[in-house]
Amino acid sequence: MPKVSMTVNGKRVSADVEGRTLLVQFLREHQRLTGTHVGCDTSQCGACVVHVDGKAIKACTTLALSCEGANVTTIEGLANGTELHPMQAAFRTHHGLQCGFCTPGMIMAAIDMVNRLGYDLSEDTIRHELEGNICRCTGYHNIVKAIQAGAAAMGGMKVAAE
Repeated sequence: MPKVSMTVNGKRVSADVEGRTLLVQFLREHQRLTGTHVGCDTSQCGACVVHVDGKAIKACTTLALSCEGANVTTIEGLANGTELHPMQAAFRTHHGLQCGFCTPGMIMAAIDMVNRLGYDLSEDTIRHELEGNICRCTGYHNIVKAIQAGAAAMGGMKVAAE
């Protein structure tokens, strides 16, 4: 069995995996990081979104071996201790979740959206960008508001860091 090594949430990890092991399986089963969910197994729902080398990908259709040497960030790696990432805090403040199943993928997709498109996102842009993420509970209204607030907070965080 081949060995795969990568950095997950800042920690160097490795495991022997079958060649067909998906990244989502590696994270959930080998690393016990269960925040990345499996919803559809076909890359349609977005519940499995993680960041690989700073870009959002769907972990349910990505082979773990293809991430050899990569930096992977999951929902568990966003918070700084007990301080939530601004996007996580915005989802909580703006009630951008109900059952919570899609929330990790939504947050990871939202952060990628902000990183690619900037901090001032229109409702139309957010709705268009979320086409690959399905929520069956909320109707997206609060998710959109949470992403706008999270994006603004991320912009303030970047300015404060400079």
